[in-house]
Amino acid sequence: MLPFSGKTRNKPLISTIFFFIYLAGILINSSIITVICLEVQLHEPMYLFICNLSIVDIFYTSVTIPKLLHMLLSGNHFVSFSQCYTQLYFFVTLINTEDILFFIMAYDRYVAICLPLHYHRILSRKNCILIIIGIWTISFLNSLLYVTSVLDMSSCHSNLIHQFFCDIKSLTKTTCTEIVFAIAGMGNVLFIFLPLMCTFISYVKIFFTIFKIKSSKSRRKAFSTCSSHITVISIYYGTGLAAYLIPSYSDVIDFVFAVVYGTIIPMMNPIIYSLQNSNIKTALLGDIKGMCFFKE
Repeated sequence: MLPFSGKTRNKPLISTIFFFIYLAGILINSSIITVICLEVQLHEPMYLFICNLSIVDIFYTSVTIPKLLHMLLSGNHFVSFSQCYTQLYFFVTLINTEDILFFIMAYDRYVAICLPLHYHRILSRKNCILIIIGIWTISFLNSLLYVTSVLDMSSCHSNLIHQFFCDIKSLTKTTCTEIVFAIAGMGNVLFIFLPLMCTFISYVKIFFTIFKIKSSKSRRKAFSTCSSHITVISIYYGTGLAAYLIPSYSDVIDFVFAVVYGTIIPMMNPIIYSLQNSNIKTALLGDIKGMCFFKE
């Protein structure tokens, strides 16, 4: 696995940068999870889904960055077949989980804005727990189906992976059976695009409902509850689709896209939610002030 040129002289600096990206992502997402768990007023469906998104983002970076740091610091860039496909399995699982979770979060906003009187009945505590269990179960099973379907594909073009982790696009370049690999990935692609289309439909209905509201103040309030989610999914899908749909002109470009959606975005998600969600922001500031007061 060659994420950088073999002659790269700045490996200690690169390792330090990725270490702090990983550390920041872990600390920020852990803070969101802690605040949501401790603050009773945040025990609502929307915040339960945000909490799960932070859990996904922690795993997201944990699947890729520690192995990258090990390669950079040890100089050992050999990755076994089992290690590579295990990493692919968990990475695909997390992609599937995040895609479905984004749709569920859009559906949550749809119910809250379009069907407010039925919100707590539709998204009751029991239903939310079942939804979360269902998301993770479906994602693990779909990833297992995908990875087992490509396990027997031999590598003949090259045994070099020009990426910092084993992802679908980089492995496709190494296999002799690119078409079979692509066919096996079609189910996974549908698994990604279906939640995206459902998310889009949810927001079309949400916007129609918001535009019918006569009060401009109420319209702004309704839109503000969706703005952070729209920002996050726009960045996530924009970068992810660009990384996988744009033809590979350069390994460097592929690497940059992978770094953004694999390490930067998981760190940005909780920041965007905390900055644009007044309840999370207030709870975070309250806990910080509380800790400072306690120390004094």
